[in-house]
Amino acid sequence: MDGLSEFLREHSQGDLLPWSAQAAAVERFGLSWAQVEMASLQAGYLPARYQRNRSVLSVADQLKLFGSRVAVAGCGGLGGYVLEQLARLGVGTLVAIDPDIFEEHNLNRQILCQTANLGCGKASIAATRVAGINPAITVISVAGAFHPTNGETLLAGAGAAVDALDSVSSRIALAMVCNKLGIPLVHGAIAGWSGQVATQFPGEQTIQHLYENSTEDKGLEQHLGNPAFTPGVVASMESAEVCKILLDRGSTLRGRVLFVDLLHFSFETMTFGKT
Repeated sequence: MDGLSEFLREHSQGDLLPWSAQAAAVERFGLSWAQVEMASLQAGYLPARYQRNRSVLSVADQLKLFGSRVAVAGCGGLGGYVLEQLARLGVGTLVAIDPDIFEEHNLNRQILCQTANLGCGKASIAATRVAGINPAITVISVAGAFHPTNGETLLAGAGAAVDALDSVSSRIALAMVCNKLGIPLVHGAIAGWSGQVATQFPGEQTIQHLYENSTEDKGLEQHLGNPAFTPGVVASMESAEVCKILLDRGSTLRGRVLFVDLLHFSFETMTFGKT
């Protein structure tokens, strides 16, 4: 990377590095977008795409986020929004896990679903979408279901995992693997006008407690459906929890579950034991 430091200094605008300068560095030095973004942040220059973050996130914060890896299990209603938000936030490596393809009934709420990609794999479309948003982000696309037999491999190296799944059994399996690997897990679920968010840290059993009385593997969404707005709200809360975990900042929903009712605009929190 000889000459890159000087190039960044010459082409920065104060402490901001414009998109055009990043593109020029990629071309001139034969580097990847990720390499240029890392070099920029390490040198103290903030890629200009993040300038609206700077009141709440420092260059050091952005560097930490860029060096982080997050696994998102499920790329549908919740997971699509989470992947998009984490990519825009600047989380450097995202593992997108989903065995399914987009179907027509996904068009009402799943941000990654378009008529042009009906029949296409959700995980691969997630990678394409993120590349168009922020080419510095690495997306590992996994067109397969999360399962205890592959879970440790899929989650290896993650600083956090996101539950955007649609069955009780898969959620519990994800929680168990996260506990085994010592990875914080952010859970989200939606049904109709309602949703819930929780954060489980290693050694805790929040997800197991939450679903211990479940009699069906599929949640209420199979009966109540999901309108366009519910996944966006709950996914945004999940993304915020992930950001706080990665930066070790603020208060999370550790040991708690937040229940959201958008019809009556009520928010209630239930506390669960931490062990």
